[in-house]
Amino acid sequence: MTLSRELLEILACPKCKGELEYREAEDSIICPKCAVRYPVRDDIPIMLVDEATPL
Repeated sequence: MTLSRELLEILACPKCKGELEYREAEDSIICPKCAVRYPVRDDIPIMLVDEATPL
């Protein structure tokens, strides 16, 4: 199961408020501006700055 298009349209990076890129194969959401990756666990995006990892 993938994240819904509606959810992806309203999500923003919690750090810079910028646009995000969903990478389904990696189970992650990328913020190109901050160069960080937010995990997606059980189809739930974990949008916490403390959970982000560098690209």
